[in-house]
Amino acid sequence: MKVTLFVTCVVDMFETDVGKATVELLERLGCEIDFPKKQVCCGQPFHAAGYVESSKPMIKDMIETFEDSEVVVTPSGSCALMFKKYPEILGNEPHWAKRATTLAQKTYELTDFIVNVLKLENVGAKLNGVATYHTSCQMTRLLGVKDSPFKLLSNVEGLQLKPLPYRYNCCGFGGTFSTKMAEISEQMVDEKVNSVIETNADILVAAEGGCMMNIAGRMERRKVPIKVMHIAEVLNSH
Repeated sequence: MKVTLFVTCVVDMFETDVGKATVELLERLGCEIDFPKKQVCCGQPFHAAGYVESSKPMIKDMIETFEDSEVVVTPSGSCALMFKKYPEILGNEPHWAKRATTLAQKTYELTDFIVNVLKLENVGAKLNGVATYHTSCQMTRLLGVKDSPFKLLSNVEGLQLKPLPYRYNCCGFGGTFSTKMAEISEQMVDEKVNSVIETNADILVAAEGGCMMNIAGRMERRKVPIKVMHIAEVLNSH
């Protein structure tokens, strides 16, 4: 299957190893990877901040960029969700809304794609350690991808997976929320870090770059020696 990778801004600028792991993992699973160099921001930060009209030129650029793709896969639930929102955002422009719907229907978050399109739950990954998994808000509550990460992680050889207390609580990132409401965000991420520490895990696994940056950053400041890994990196371990 030919897969077009939507790598996201966060991965492109801050977490390039996640992009590499995603490509290597999908290639190992038999996919042919295409990477359109024209891809830019999906418009999520602008849209979430209320600048809906300002997000539309980026949205249209992304629709054109990925229009000829067979299937689009991204290592970010929130960015996949943004693609799913395109038809509604462009609802007053029928021509664009139709093209947006086509894109939305062929876009998948990475774990959802592996489990529900490739029909795989064991990707042959091996990683020794004790891990816990952080469920990101938009990926679980809005995109609806809840079980796929756990199915894949449960089949990683050598990995002991422990439940994260209050796992559905937000980590406090929330895009601009973490800057506009910094004091509240700090308390939320501290609560999340405390929950991770409670598990006695040595690895925190997440599937969202923003959450990873927020939690890892707080752990570093608090000198908490727990490694943070994107699920693509875990599944690519062998």
